[in-house]
Amino acid sequence: MAAMKKGITFAGTVLVDVVKQIDFYPEMGMLANITSVSQAVGGCVPNTAIDLATIDPSIPISAIGKVGKDKYGEYVVERMQAKGIDTRGVLFSDTEPTAFTDVMNLTSTGERTFFHCKGTNKNFEPSEIDLQPIDCDLLHAGYILLLDRFDAEDPEYGTGMARFLHDVQAKGIKTSVDVTSSSGVDYKKIIAPALKYCDYIIFNEIECCGIWGIEPYTADKKVDLAAMEKAMRLTMEAGVKEKVIVHCKKAGFCLDKSGKFTYLTSLDIPRSEIRGSVGAGDAFCAGSLYGIYNGFEDEQILEFAIAAASANLFSENSVDGMRPKEELLKLNEQYGRESL
Repeated sequence: MAAMKKGITFAGTVLVDVVKQIDFYPEMGMLANITSVSQAVGGCVPNTAIDLATIDPSIPISAIGKVGKDKYGEYVVERMQAKGIDTRGVLFSDTEPTAFTDVMNLTSTGERTFFHCKGTNKNFEPSEIDLQPIDCDLLHAGYILLLDRFDAEDPEYGTGMARFLHDVQAKGIKTSVDVTSSSGVDYKKIIAPALKYCDYIIFNEIECCGIWGIEPYTADKKVDLAAMEKAMRLTMEAGVKEKVIVHCKKAGFCLDKSGKFTYLTSLDIPRSEIRGSVGAGDAFCAGSLYGIYNGFEDEQILEFAIAAASANLFSENSVDGMRPKEELLKLNEQYGRESL
């Protein structure tokens, strides 16, 4: 039984993914074939919220974000409402379009590349969020590096996201945060200020190691466990109160406040069963949050989160591969594990 009763709120990026299957990734100026096109929700809020609602519909879930008054905005809100998610915190803009991403999914490997229009996420501000009615046990925010006004400097807290998380914690609500991978930005400058106001952070190896200028892989492209642990400990020392959780293609890692470092390798899903990996990080995050919400031990959290991320691989889009909790647990019995 969950130790917390008021549910989880998701705040941050809301968008639509336009997933395009391609036969190969072309060089600049060359042509590749698009073999199919589909539309799905995207972004931290709808991806993670819908995944969690699929895992366990009994958890109260609410969404906070901003969309345009357009077909994409209507679509993503309706998709969340259909899963029983409270969308009263989603704002509608008269001037900006709903954010969207063209997802180029390489059919042969499931790897993907993103071409993104920030839309309403670009001008979504912490000051637009009414904290007064928020009544939950845990608020998960994301993504840092994709919300311009949250990433902007704040004279007192360092960034707008740091101030927002501080204000949420002041209400007695636990906080969690996720990050997006981005090129050409100062990870430490933008991410580090928020860490001292996080109870949990759930992100990938590039983002975690990028804060500290650490390379997560060895020269032969294998996960460098020592480097990963070092980056996670630095993240915890920067202010995270409860757990630092990191995922990569090969494994999941958890460092808790006691200093215990745990890792578990990914399920070995055959290539023939993989349809895509867009949203896999959000699926891992939803599984992690489910484990946190229900008081799982660290290894249990990773086991459940990895199963959730694995389920995501069975669909081309970000949410349709997710399964109820009972079915996720069966995946751990069905498949073996990879080696690092």
